[in-house]
Amino acid sequence: MILVTGATGNIGRELTRQLDAAGAELRLLVRDPARAARLPERAERAVGDLGDPAALAAAFAGVDELFLLTQGIGTDHTAAAVAAAEAAGVRHIVHLSSFHVVFDPIPAMGRWHHEREGIIRASGVPATFLRPGGFMTNALDWLPTIREGNYVLDPIGPGRYAPIDPADIAAVAALALTEAGHQGKEYALTGDETFTVTEQVRIISETVGRDIEVRETATPAEAVASRFPAGAPQALADAITEGFALMRADTVGFRTDTVRRLLGRGPLTFADWCARHADAFRRPGTA
Repeated sequence: MILVTGATGNIGRELTRQLDAAGAELRLLVRDPARAARLPERAERAVGDLGDPAALAAAFAGVDELFLLTQGIGTDHTAAAVAAAEAAGVRHIVHLSSFHVVFDPIPAMGRWHHEREGIIRASGVPATFLRPGGFMTNALDWLPTIREGNYVLDPIGPGRYAPIDPADIAAVAALALTEAGHQGKEYALTGDETFTVTEQVRIISETVGRDIEVRETATPAEAVASRFPAGAPQALADAITEGFALMRADTVGFRTDTVRRLLGRGPLTFADWCARHADAFRRPGTA
């Protein structure tokens, strides 16, 4: 039995679909069953929250493999999940971490992930750590300014990075959950192509058939707003500001061939991702 946390998110939806297609015995931990309505019917639902440790025993009962995705900036949810996994006799954890954990010094965004990895390692449960860079789906954070003023805020200027499609992260996770030989491994995951924000916006513009303006951010607050339009807690805002400074300084772009090595194919492209999500970027009423 495989238990998937974060099943209704960008990675979890893809992972659930891929595991279902492979015929895996599957259980989804969801807080709101309504949000899981479009996920495969064959998958069991366990209603619960990693923030409520007392409610996890039933969800983890009989689980052999765990896909663990915890959001936010703390470690409580990770600790609760690992404790439940230990109690249930889970044999393997595939954990979504971040490539920031290998930086020296580790930036704030990486420290939270590093601490979570430490909790898992201390448990003694064999684990695989997935360490992706930026997600292609982060481009959806630009929708508010695109819809309101047809522009995107750019916090990294000349900086380049190689965003990865969450479907590729899910494919690697599915491999690690269903195939032997991945325990104890750490996989840094990126796309194949590096971009500036301007180059990404150009591809979106070409996809939807209209020019979208790019405006460099003028203040740290504006930079944070480009990633979290609704605002972010101060600790997270500070970490984002630090992360954008590091990205601005990297004019080459960190890239790995891990997806190609593991999956036997190249990573999905940003142009393909844009084509699949074009409707989100189009003005209402346009084709």
